Amino acid sequence: QVQLVESGGGLVQPGGSLRLSCAASGSIFAIERMGWYRQAQGKQREMVANILNGGFTMYADSVKGRFTISRDNAKNTVYLQMNSLQFEDTAVYYCNADVRTVAVRTDYWGQGTQVTVSS
Repeated sequence: QVQLVESGGGLVQPGGSLRLSCAASGSIFAIERMGWYRQAQGKQREMVANILNGGFTMYADSVKGRFTISRDNAKNTVYLQMNSLQFEDTAVYYCNADVRTVAVRTDYWGQGTQVTVSS
């Protein structure tokens, strides 16, 4: 079994910054991809950013130039640095990981962390 534990959410004013972290633990052989998704109230969950094992990154158009995803493979941890936050970034942010154990490859989700941008 694999667990993803997120931290770093909170309340921030427009233009401010937050850094999210997500640590994976458990029976991990390799993590092929780690990423962040978000779901605003009344909306569908959407991809924010992903980072592959080799370091290739992908971003939603709405966050390009403002958010930066990174990972520490030794710690099985992914980070999301969020700058120039806007009201529209308010959402629950979920960590997601494509994890390979000895036997299978499975998609895991964290419990979510609230990010609120408000003045």
